[in-house]
Amino acid sequence: MSGIWNSNFSLQQVNALSKNTLVENLGIEFTEINEDSLIARMPVDDRTVQPMRLLHGGASVALAETMGSVASVLVLGMNSSKIPVGLEINANHLNSATKGFVLGKVKPIKIGRSIHVWRIEIFREDGKQVCESRLTISIIEKRNS
Repeated sequence: MSGIWNSNFSLQQVNALSKNTLVENLGIEFTEINEDSLIARMPVDDRTVQPMRLLHGGASVALAETMGSVASVLVLGMNSSKIPVGLEINANHLNSATKGFVLGKVKPIKIGRSIHVWRIEIFREDGKQVCESRLTISIIEKRNS
């Protein structure tokens, strides 16, 4: 699958990026790579709910930022001398989720040399939208630390 992506990536390779990170701890898993979008899911469980047992807004934002950041990595390519870093994110929490999984879809609004802007929609399994998010990514040179 190429499309907007720099090269072909398997779901296994994409999910391996999240090993030993917040992403893995939240149970986020990428499930589809399409020509111009990625699909991921996140469980609505003890890791992702707030005290009233509703999906935590911060968990939705973590899913959105993960999806946009990974999408930028795939646009740049794994061996790029540049890396994506989050610059700004916003999220509108539209409906609640209490069980199962939420599904996110990320699509580009703009892919430039120094800025990527992504739209992330998050839905419950019944198709009702839970969150609408926009993420702006700055593309910077890798630094040796």
